Amino acid sequence: MKKSDKHIIKELKKEVSVLKKENNRLKKTVSVSTNKPTVKVPKQIKPIFDKAQKLVGNYFRSLKFSPSKGSIEINNERYVLVRASALSHEFLNTIKHLYADRGEEEALTIGKNILFDLAHVLGMEDAGNFHKKMKLKDPISKLSAGPVHFAYTGWAFVDILPESTPSPDENYYIKYHHPYSFEADSWVRAGKKSKTPVCIMNAGYSSGWCEASFGLTLTAVEISCRAKGDKNCTFIMAPPHKIDSYLKKSVAKRTKGKVEIPSFLERKKIEEKLNATVSEKEFLIKEIHHRVKNNLQIISSLLNLQADNIKDAGIKEKYTESIGRIKSIAIIHELLYRSKNLSDIKIRQYLQELVSYISDTYDHEDRVRVNLSVDVKSQTINLDKAIPCGIIINELMSNAFKYAFEPEQNGTIDISLTQDEKNDRYELIVSDSGSGLPSSLDINKTPTLGLQLVNSLVGQLGGTVEINGKQGTRFKISFS
Repeated sequence: MKKSDKHIIKELKKEVSVLKKENNRLKKTVSVSTNKPTVKVPKQIKPIFDKAQKLVGNYFRSLKFSPSKGSIEINNERYVLVRASALSHEFLNTIKHLYADRGEEEALTIGKNILFDLAHVLGMEDAGNFHKKMKLKDPISKLSAGPVHFAYTGWAFVDILPESTPSPDENYYIKYHHPYSFEADSWVRAGKKSKTPVCIMNAGYSSGWCEASFGLTLTAVEISCRAKGDKNCTFIMAPPHKIDSYLKKSVAKRTKGKVEIPSFLERKKIEEKLNATVSEKEFLIKEIHHRVKNNLQIISSLLNLQADNIKDAGIKEKYTESIGRIKSIAIIHELLYRSKNLSDIKIRQYLQELVSYISDTYDHEDRVRVNLSVDVKSQTINLDKAIPCGIIINELMSNAFKYAFEPEQNGTIDISLTQDEKNDRYELIVSDSGSGLPSSLDINKTPTLGLQLVNSLVGQLGGTVEINGKQGTRFKISFS
């Protein structure tokens, strides 16, 4: 043997030694046991699953940990590791505390819905990703990659039972065990025992993968669980509208308790139902406002007809005043009917329509100019404040038109509503340039119904009123 050959052999031995050491180090770092099956299935579909084990197994051979980058990669796909307990009994325990005011049963339902929805989406997305990468076409082949991937990613081993019939129609039915479910295992390791099945994510992920594989809406229900003390974590998967009949056959003899059937995006469906209910109620409330407005208009019309036949000017005036009060309320109901907000109305629009109506009611031949100013930070006002404000403005404007000016006298009526941003108080001022008020007037003892009404409504608003009648008349009303 030449010296060069001996040197080559020596170098090769060194390399082999280094590779052995590296191999041993990797074995200690990542332990992957692939000498046993990763899924158990009925004989008739076993060949398809055997092929899937090879395909998925090859996919997971490329495993790279890079803590310096905070990444784990498998076949150029980034993965994340999560503690099993954090997604099982610890998660549900935290949810119970967060929703303690709802009671334990409702809190657990909320937590389980979150886990099921999350896992179902993960199952659907992982399935779609694998179907493309592995170029899987038919439903059974697409399904076959699921349990193998499930096993490699640490969710559970899957044992599909012989009575299963995974057909691509509404007769789809699979019964299966997850002997090493990470969720049940987290409870067992923590020494916890559950009253109900706990493998929610297992059910969500497996049904999500199968839903993507078969193009069917599917759900899965865990009918027995090791976390409860049962021998197996056993599931039934089927279309939601069929699964109840399967459960009655499988569960009736085994348990007296209620079996929960998870539904994908159940919370979203509940929200949609609630929104539909709210919309229906809003429609009914709007309809009520519309009918109230119509009824008030009918009353106004009847009073108008009656007033037309009254010759006594004083009595006729009383009818006109009553019609104005009714109209100020009717305008509010009309605005609420047209509004999206059923408790507040747009204050500027309301006052513009009200002032316009009152102005048109009195024949002043443009001798009296009406000015309206609204300067408020909030564009809406509560209904409980809008109605008293409207009636107050109606009374004060009506009084100004009737009593403030001499015949043929020109003048102005000014209405302003402002809002103090510091103390959040409103200030309503109704003033005129007319002849003013008698110095002896006491609003608390006035005999006129209009001013009695104003005084009462200011009290209803929790406000105060100041009156100045020396140069024209000025009512200043403040309320919060």
